[in-house]
Amino acid sequence: MTDLLRNPLGRRAFIGGASAAGLLTLSGCAGLPGFGFTDAIRRMLQLSSERAFARLTTDGGFWDQQVAQVGLANVLGTRGNILGNILTSTLFKSQLEGAFADLAVDGAERAAPLVADAVRIVGIEAAEQLVRGGPTAATSFLRGEMGNSLVEAMVPELGDAIRLANDPVIGRAISQLSGVDVAGVTNRFSGQINDAIWNEMGIEEAAIRRDPQSTNDPLIIGVFGLGNL
Repeated sequence: MTDLLRNPLGRRAFIGGASAAGLLTLSGCAGLPGFGFTDAIRRMLQLSSERAFARLTTDGGFWDQQVAQVGLANVLGTRGNILGNILTSTLFKSQLEGAFADLAVDGAERAAPLVADAVRIVGIEAAEQLVRGGPTAATSFLRGEMGNSLVEAMVPELGDAIRLANDPVIGRAISQLSGVDVAGVTNRFSGQINDAIWNEMGIEEAAIRRDPQSTNDPLIIGVFGLGNL
């Protein structure tokens, strides 16, 4: 298991498989009585998170979709503005961006199980209002329930990765940013990953609300296709 989780492809396959297994377990109960708005909200959130993490952890996906919009200057703070003097070639800049993207993927993978657990165990109040809420109502609710837990889970791991500079590209950049506040970098970067995760989940929730039939889930279709009209 350790070797599986150390390998990036293995980690992603493991997370995806575990998430899919959880969804199959729930979907098997779709036809049973007693399932209603709360269960539909949980299923939608679970599916939204699965799709979001799948996109964020795909090769090249995280940087292209989210981190590039942030910019290294925002990740590294004001000292990031001197990167122009450090990045002597387009190749090095591309390598640095790729290295931070890999860290972002690791952070997302660390956060994925926490979101899945929250969806399963958090008691959802006013489920009917969430069903009839805006396009990202359920995601916003879950984010409020979880607070900063994703950031707090990611900070130690990302901090160690940046501080130890296992990636020589990151090591070169950090070493040349004299006096860089690694703790500050870590917190900002974790916050950006956190925002990206919730943004992607919101996008997926909105997509499910627009077209619940695409999920092929009878409960989601029944509640979001008819119950919120």
